[in-house]
Amino acid sequence: MDHPDFRVGGRIFATLGYPRGGWAMVKLTPEQQRRFIVRHPAMFIPVKGGWGRGGATNVQLREAKAGPLREALYAAWYDRAPKRLTRELPAPPGRYDDAPPLTAAE
Repeated sequence: MDHPDFRVGGRIFATLGYPRGGWAMVKLTPEQQRRFIVRHPAMFIPVKGGWGRGGATNVQLREAKAGPLREALYAAWYDRAPKRLTRELPAPPGRYDDAPPLTAAE
């Protein structure tokens, strides 16, 4: 699709240049997406449409901070990786557990 993607076990967990230069995308769960957006609304934005409702999240790189971006990339990698790769690794940090939960309407 004319932009670099990052894969684990053949599955995309992040891309660069989507939807255009200066942006990236991480594939989070809808709940993870909500938590990152609540904490960093200028940095994380849902992808438009169904992909966004499924957790695909754009990252505005100009606004990116290393810590939250690292956590989002790790969460996306961990969720998409084959279980054989994640067995001995810690689950993604729950730093965003105090963010409001998703509602049925979201």
